[in-house]
Formats: sequence, structure tokens, C-alpha cells
Amino acid sequence: TQYDGAVVERMGMLKMDFLGLKTLSIIKDALALIEKNRGQKIDLDTLPLDDKKTLALYQRGDTIATFQFESEGMRQWLQKLQPTQFEDLIAMNALYRPGPMQFIPHFIARKHGQEKIEYPHPLLTDILQNTYGIMVYQEQVMQTARIVAGYTLGEADVLRKVMGKKQVEQMTKQRVVFIKGAQQKHNISQAQALGIFEMMEKFAQYGFPRAHSAAYSLIAYQTAYLKAHYPAEYMASVLTHNQHDISKITFFMDECVRQSIAVLGPDVNESQVNFDVNPTQQIRFGLEAIKGAGEAAVQHIITVREQGGKFQDVFALVERVDLRTVNKKTLEALAMAGALDGLAGCHRRQYLWAPDGEQTLLVKAIQYGSQIKQEKAAAQQSLFAMDMQVQYTLKPTIPACEPYEILEKLHMEKEIIGFYISGHPLDQFKIELVNFCDCHTQNVLSFKRREVRLAGLITTCNVKQSKRGKPFGLFTLEDYQGTLELSLFGENFLKNQHLLQKGALVYIVGNVTERYNQQDVWELRAQRMSLLSEVREKMTQKLVMSLPIDKIDKDFTEKVAQTITHYTGHCSLSITIQDSQEAISVELSARNHRINPSNELLDSLAQQGITYRLCTSKV
Repeated sequence: TQYDGAVVERMGMLKMDFLGLKTLSIIKDALALIEKNRGQKIDLDTLPLDDKKTLALYQRGDTIATFQFESEGMRQWLQKLQPTQFEDLIAMNALYRPGPMQFIPHFIARKHGQEKIEYPHPLLTDILQNTYGIMVYQEQVMQTARIVAGYTLGEADVLRKVMGKKQVEQMTKQRVVFIKGAQQKHNISQAQALGIFEMMEKFAQYGFPRAHSAAYSLIAYQTAYLKAHYPAEYMASVLTHNQHDISKITFFMDECVRQSIAVLGPDVNESQVNFDVNPTQQIRFGLEAIKGAGEAAVQHIITVREQGGKFQDVFALVERVDLRTVNKKTLEALAMAGALDGLAGCHRRQYLWAPDGEQTLLVKAIQYGSQIKQEKAAAQQSLFAMDMQVQYTLKPTIPACEPYEILEKLHMEKEIIGFYISGHPLDQFKIELVNFCDCHTQNVLSFKRREVRLAGLITTCNVKQSKRGKPFGLFTLEDYQGTLELSLFGENFLKNQHLLQKGALVYIVGNVTERYNQQDVWELRAQRMSLLSEVREKMTQKLVMSLPIDKIDKDFTEKVAQTITHYTGHCSLSITIQDSQEAISVELSARNHRINPSNELLDSLAQQGITYRLCTSKV
């Protein structure tokens, strides 16, 4: 109809909402992967709702990538709640909403016996038992009206709507009806009946349909069950259904890493169309994620591989596939994404690099494959094919060149897939991020009126001129968490313009201030910039090593001394002796030793189980 839902309902029509939940597709594909890889067919309708492994997942708050329970706030409440039954999940699903959220602490306290469970009237014990005396659901409001005041189902539903929508005039009438019914049915005093009505009125404003919460919680439980018992297959399905959302897929890839599930790049000898799980329970990228590969070409490669086995090298690949379907563009996209890295004889750069005046190996390979096909066809057509020795074209020579450096490979992956697979450009600077940065791109604007320090990769940059003819810079900074648009004007631009280069890894010190003429709109004004690779050497004034007193003996002391003397440099050194039992520590300065805080030194300390921190002159 073209009428509003509320109007149509008053006319007697039934309004229903049908939700196209992506979660159902994720579950379906996860089940298909489990059956394919493990031979197990799971019937979701028979899942035990008291599965210990699944409830333990909820108790840890390990619910990222599950339905309804994955927000940070919800995960924190789950850790406090420690759900032990499915009813707890239904209640939390209903309570974790803007209105009823205020009751969550009471719900948790009552579950753990830290707060007394009280019922407004003994008649309501059965209704409110599962929610520890707190009215959570709309159905509980309706049940209360029926049991206490004798309402019919229809009348109770009218009361629910009146209370939920705060219809004052109707509420006054319902209050009289409820009190009268409570007196007549159970001889409840007017004061007590009024108290029950006011409690219903309070909770009805926030009440959530239990049927809705239970249905959603069941789907959520199914996702949690799959994540708890079949993490690789479940996360592969999650990645498949988010592969076109860059921010989400990087988030879920990080979750895979946290679960110790390796996410491998695409491979023509192992990848399917979408994300899949290999025999060692590692997730493998799907070939369809590669921009420019082409859906038909991807499907054709997989079909040929399944029919004739894995490809030994790039020449076997071009000999077996239809080069009208798997063309130059497809092969270049596969090579750039690393999908040919597993083939024998070549590294990634050898496919794409060519000496001056020559063609790339991929172009030569395509020509070779076409020639082989023509020669085989000609031999088959010859009447004397059985008696002839066919001389096939020789394979092209593989060019000699140095492999790509890690940053080159990462930039190529970002270009062809949309995000990094082999790692992140910032991986080599994790020590700097931990010790010298106090925020990142996604939380920096919350540090209002404060000086902040962050680092990242410049992904775009432009130098423009203002209306007055003065140059300024606009650039995008990317880190593990996301991206941030920044600008440089005036003196700040003149001091830092040499660093505004795409691909530069930079360290920024600036202030979070209100944007000019825009009240309560905040921005980061970068003031000092430097190359991230120079930060540790420039800023580190002191290395502080922490040594537990119970670990210190002659052998340990000698190893530490050898390490210190092996890495001499400009940085001062302090050693903090910690006694955890007495809760005391003493910091001692090593006046005769100065060290170089290199990766080698820090790796050596980590291997010896020594924690440390790098301090700047400001600390």
C-alpha cells in the first residue's frame, strides 16, 4: 500500500518486516565449507543451546564477527555477565539498547547474587524469574496485565502500545482499568496495584519484544557455535561476504590473526572463487578478490585445475588454459596479487619485469602457450602424426632480476586487491608506534585541545594554491585502524612540504583544535613531521629495561651484560629491578654504558624475556 504502517494496521491489515540478513548467507556458506572440508553435515535445528565451548566464547567476549553481540560495549558486558544459559543471551540482546541499557548492571549483579532479586508481587515470580526480577520484554508487560488485572490478550497488547508510545490520555484510562481489575481478581490493594502499574509503565517505554530478541539470539548463537567449533571455515565465510568492504575485511583479517588463523594470499593452485580453508586450517584468499582477473577467467582456471591437477609452472598454466578467456590482463592481475608466487621457477617480479626493448615473461609465456596449442592442433590433424616427431616451441628464458622489496609487494597488493595481504607497510615500525605514538587516525580527534603524536603512510597528497596565491598541502594518512584527511598551511606547509610524497612513512606531531569558523568541528593541525625511519634515532633518549628480581642470577646477569656491550650507541640505559611480591621497584642508571636501540638489540631482549620501554627527552 501507499499508506503509513500505523494507518494500515488500524484498518485491520497485518504488517510484516522481512529482513534480508547477510548473516544467514554467512552461516549457509560456512556450513558448506565445513561439509566440504571435514565431511560433517551440521543440522542447526539440533544444536545444543547449552554448549560449553560456545558459552565460553561469550564469557570471554570473543564475539567479533558474530551476529548482534560483536560491538565493543557488548563484549565488555558479556565478560561481566559470564552467561551460563541461552536465556542470558536473549536478555542481553534486549537490554543492550539506548533505553534499557541502564538496567544491565542490575541484571548482572542479580545474576551473580550481588544484588537481591525482588519481585513487585508474588504473582509475577514466574514471569520475571528468567530476568532476575527485572521487566525486560514487552511480553512480560502483557503477561503482568493478564495475570494481575485479568486483561485479555488483545487488551494487554493495547496496553503495551499505549505505554510504549506514552499516550497520556489513554494511559489515565488504562490505569483505572488495571487497578480495578487487580482489586477484583486478586483483592490487591489500590496502592500496590498502582505501584505495579507504574513499574510496568516505566519498563514498557524500553521493553523489547522477547520473540524478536530470542529469534535474533538464536541466529547469533549459531554464528558463535560455528566460530567456537569451526573458526577457520566460519571466518572464511565472513571474509567472503565482506570482501568488497575494505575497512571490514581488514578488521576481520585482524581477528583471524588474533585467533592464530593464517590468512594466505591468492594462489592459482589452491584458491577457489571465494575465501576457502586449506587442509592445514589456513584461510586462502579467493581469486575473485583480484581486480581485473575476471569472473569467467577465474572459474575457468579452477575448472582446469580440478580436471588436470595443479599447475607446475607458468608455462604449464598457459598450455592448459584457454588464452582467450585467461588473457594478458588476467595473468598480470594474478601475478601482481601474488597468485603465481607458488609456481616453480619464478618470483613475482620476473613475471612483470622486462629488460629494455624486450617483452615481459608473461607476454612471452602467452605467445608460447598459443604456439604450443597451434602445433598440437596441427599434429593431430596430420595423417602422419603417429609417425612424426613433433618439435614443439622452446620455453622462453626466465629473466634474471632482483625480487620486489616488501614495500613494493605491499603497494602492488593494495593496488590490485584493495588492501594489504602479506603484511602492512607499518609492520617494520611497530616499536615506534608503541613507544612514540599516543593515538591513531580513528581516535585522534577525541584528544581535544591536546598535542598528539601519530604515524602512518601517506596514500594521497596534493599541493594547491589558495585564493591569495599561497601554497598549501592536502594529504591522506593511513595506519592500521583507517585513514585521516590532513592539511598543511602557511609555515607548517613550508617546513614539511618535502615530506608530502605518496608512499612516505611519516611521524606527525600536532594539535587537535576547532576548525576555523566551525564550532565543535575538530581537526588535527600537523605542526612537525619527520620520516618514521628516523624517529627512533632522533627521539630515543633512554632505554629502560625491566628485570624481575627472581630471574636475576649469575648466568642471567652475564647474558644481559654481553647484550648491552654488543650494541653500543648514543642512548642512555636504565635498569629497573622489580619485586612483584613486595610490590616495589628500583631504577638504576647504567652510567658507563650507552647503547643503540636497534631492532637487533630489542629482539635480543625479547628473546631473553626482558621487557623494555623507549623514553624520549619529554618523559
